[in-house]
Amino acid sequence: MASLAELAAEAAACTACRLASGRTTVVFGTGSPTAELVLVGEGPGAEEDRQGLPFVGRSGQLLDRLLAEELGLSRDSVYICNVTKCRPPNNRDPLPDEIAACRHFLDGQLACIAPRVVVTLGNFATRTLLERAEGISHLRGQSYPFGGARLVPTFHPAAALRGGPTVVAQMRADLVRAKRELAAGAPAPA
Repeated sequence: MASLAELAAEAAACTACRLASGRTTVVFGTGSPTAELVLVGEGPGAEEDRQGLPFVGRSGQLLDRLLAEELGLSRDSVYICNVTKCRPPNNRDPLPDEIAACRHFLDGQLACIAPRVVVTLGNFATRTLLERAEGISHLRGQSYPFGGARLVPTFHPAAALRGGPTVVAQMRADLVRAKRELAAGAPAPA
């Protein structure tokens, strides 16, 4: 198995899909390589593409605040990454072939870190990791077995910013669920 550093180097040179031609930088991931909690988003936005770090814009500020308030954690103590490592143009949704081209990077990150809990942020991360067609509104509100870990789906912070206090409250409830899963410990692998 490749290390996080090896995967990051491979991702930095990747040209497997059309997203490579429009990127400023690959947004691989950030945080603790031994984190018990990994958060997985959809793909980088414009600010993330400029800085090379996931969730650094307004969505990231909300995510950082909710992590601190609901879990007592900072972004340095968790690991944050995305399904796709390059920004889709005009913030469009990633296409299935783009997700497939990046999937081995995400699987490798999760294998290296071996978190006890994975929080998916939004439809694409949730559908990709759970391999289900239902949307986030249907899947959130519970946790799911995910290898030797638990997966907790929640809304993307950008959706919470657009949706207002009700969506933020639902996101908070999901993060409290993740906190309970961390406290309980992960189930034995199936």
